[in-house]
Amino acid sequence: MRILSMKLSEEGMNRFFGSLEAQIMEIVWLHEQVTIKKVQALLDEELSFNTVMTVLNRLHEKGHLQKTITGQGRVRTTCFQPVQSKEQFIQEQTRIVTEGLVHEYGHLVVNQLVDAMQHADPELMEVLEARLDEWKRGKS
Repeated sequence: MRILSMKLSEEGMNRFFGSLEAQIMEIVWLHEQVTIKKVQALLDEELSFNTVMTVLNRLHEKGHLQKTITGQGRVRTTCFQPVQSKEQFIQEQTRIVTEGLVHEYGHLVVNQLVDAMQHADPELMEVLEARLDEWKRGKS
């Protein structure tokens, strides 16, 4: 699933979601299946049931959540589950962004990545080197 806009000035999940959407996705990922009332109770700020329901339904419409309704008549429960784990979501979004940047800006992206690695954890450089070695062995 492709995020239509990424906010570079934000951090964490706020890069991909609005602030409230990000908070709600974190709750859903943590609990795996939630009701509207459960999310409402777990949010730090006091929000109305209808506000939480609207955000959950929008996340469902965007393809991030599955929605299940059980019960009949006035006694119905709506449950939401994530379509992807948080790790799967992050992996997919970083792949999409990286492939797009490499496709459009090739050498610049490679140079920027190498420059950024100078300020990163040395273990990340080891991961990069191992992946490059792996890729080279597969090419020969």
